[in-house]
Amino acid sequence: MGVQHLTFKRPYDGTGLLGFLAPRAIPGVEAVAGGAYRRVREGVELRVGESGVVVGGTVPGLAGRARSLLDLDADAGLIGEALRGDPLLAGLVERRPGVRVPGAFDGFEVAVRAVLGQQVSVAGATTLAGRLVRALGGFPSPAQLAEADLGEVGLTRARAAALRALGGAVAAGRVRLEPAADPAALLELPGIGPWTAAYIGMRVFRDPDAIPLDDLGLRRALERLGADARPAAVAARAERWRPYRAYGAMQLWLSLSS
Repeated sequence: MGVQHLTFKRPYDGTGLLGFLAPRAIPGVEAVAGGAYRRVREGVELRVGESGVVVGGTVPGLAGRARSLLDLDADAGLIGEALRGDPLLAGLVERRPGVRVPGAFDGFEVAVRAVLGQQVSVAGATTLAGRLVRALGGFPSPAQLAEADLGEVGLTRARAAALRALGGAVAAGRVRLEPAADPAALLELPGIGPWTAAYIGMRVFRDPDAIPLDDLGLRRALERLGADARPAAVAARAERWRPYRAYGAMQLWLSLSS
């Protein structure tokens, strides 16, 4: 197995990033434990250390995938300075410097996981993802998902239709799931709303300013900090975080587990 060493610019909150990925790991596809992210079938391991990441595996484009997933190229100092402009986030940045926004090892996987996560808990979405993998004998390709019988997964009819539509659109090239892609095509699909598109924007399109403003977790975090969590107030406060609203969202999400 080939080994590569990747660097990042400090500060780097690897603990927070892996802590975010761990409960969202798709059973049978990926796993997070012991300071490392692993791809179960490909034999890939990304081990995060204090000064860099040790990457093991021979998957094509592995270094680029690792850099995206672990957000190794972000300038945490610049981002932190921008977020400190909001007094509410200043304390969070001080306590947890170097927060990164997890990217995607595989954009289609993250997009499917986002659809499964609509209006359910993180644990519930992970359970559904595991059922999907078991029912289809592995994580499906876009074309396979477009034609899949999802009756064993336990989805609503609308959610199953949304997954098949996503698979069909990606297979036909109408939707591209890669950095800097246009999110507009996503919103044309049935069952894909602003929350899902923004989450995919954060993780797959790598838009540092994408944010799911109507996310329940953001509202809970703001309420815990004593802030106004009504939708209009959340949107107004997030304006202070531009052009790094995705990182502001991550700070708030991670604060819920602190």
